[in-house]
Amino acid sequence: MAHQFHQKGRRGKKKIQNFSSTPSFLILPLTFFLVFGLVGCGGKSPPASQQNTAASSGDRDSNLTFFDVTLEQADEVGRPIWKVRAKTAKYTKEKQIGQAENPYGELYQDGKVVYQIKADVADIEQDGKQLFLKGKIFATDPSNGIVLQGNELEWRPKEDLLIVRNQINGTHKKLQAVAQEARVKTREQRMEFSGGVVANSTDPQMQVRTEHLIWNIKEEKLIGDRPIQIDRYKNNKISDRGKGNSAEVNLKTKIATVQQNAQLELLDPPLQIASNSMTWNMNAETVTTNSPTRMFQRAENVTVTANQGEMKIPQKTVYLTGNVNAVGQRRQSLRSNTLTWYLDNKLVEAQGNVVYRQVDPPLNFAGETAVGNLQTENIVVKGGNSSGRVVTEIIPQEKANRQ
Repeated sequence: MAHQFHQKGRRGKKKIQNFSSTPSFLILPLTFFLVFGLVGCGGKSPPASQQNTAASSGDRDSNLTFFDVTLEQADEVGRPIWKVRAKTAKYTKEKQIGQAENPYGELYQDGKVVYQIKADVADIEQDGKQLFLKGKIFATDPSNGIVLQGNELEWRPKEDLLIVRNQINGTHKKLQAVAQEARVKTREQRMEFSGGVVANSTDPQMQVRTEHLIWNIKEEKLIGDRPIQIDRYKNNKISDRGKGNSAEVNLKTKIATVQQNAQLELLDPPLQIASNSMTWNMNAETVTTNSPTRMFQRAENVTVTANQGEMKIPQKTVYLTGNVNAVGQRRQSLRSNTLTWYLDNKLVEAQGNVVYRQVDPPLNFAGETAVGNLQTENIVVKGGNSSGRVVTEIIPQEKANRQ
């Protein structure tokens, strides 16, 4: 890769291409461009005596200070992959460049700016393949307005990877997140947060907590592949809380799919829903489970299990299908093919192969439909049509005691 060295003075810019005659303390690695102006009083370079004094300290390669520095790196075809400018910078042989004041620059991918970076003070290192900055760093994606703030930045252009570490704070109009590290794939428009991740969305208003969160920026999706908690807010107060071993949240449709040990706790109405998979539509305020589900209402101490279920939150109504079994606190139970549970009215409507069982007094009813309040044991079982019959079984007390 070609190397050029520019020095600015009163008489304009002077290009030096023969480096064999350059003093030893100005020999720079051939893997990058370094453009700087040595600006002193009246625009003059420091006197030779000062340069010799710095060299005689035994630290000639570690104590050079440059003004108006530009650090550039290009790929094999000459396209820029980064440019960093600073008011002042201290050059070190070991790090190739040291501490820089007010650095500002651009990171490039395929010749286009993908991130703009800036800091008050930062340590800069580069080896021709990677760029490192340490300090209070700000990185901005000009295409979508994402701003990443952290204390370390690493740019690996060949891997299409930007890493921001150490107390990450990411902001965007759709999402704000804090974490220990953020990894950005610029071509894929994908960002991975890891380590104590807390992400807040404004629409829908929710908070996500996990240890690893993937943000597909173009698709507006959040993907959690570790245990995750999702808090839904209304008027800045938690209204619902979901948990699971993994989840996907579509910020565009406002639908969350929670998988593996999925749980949802509603505050109004107070209800707990558990299933291996559930779909939570925050916009329509519905919860759907397509796998065996368990619902528990603590106030009435009623538990209902079924193969599938759907909850309409504003209507405070639950619809359950397949092997429905509702159990009250005194072990009274209602089995059926389907069940509609009106939480506000404490009313249940069961249909298909209905069996109602009561422990005290012990009796069973069987029919096609049932309506009533399970908690108060006020249930009416019907045959379902003119030829249907309700079968009542009265269990003797001795037999009931043996059960």
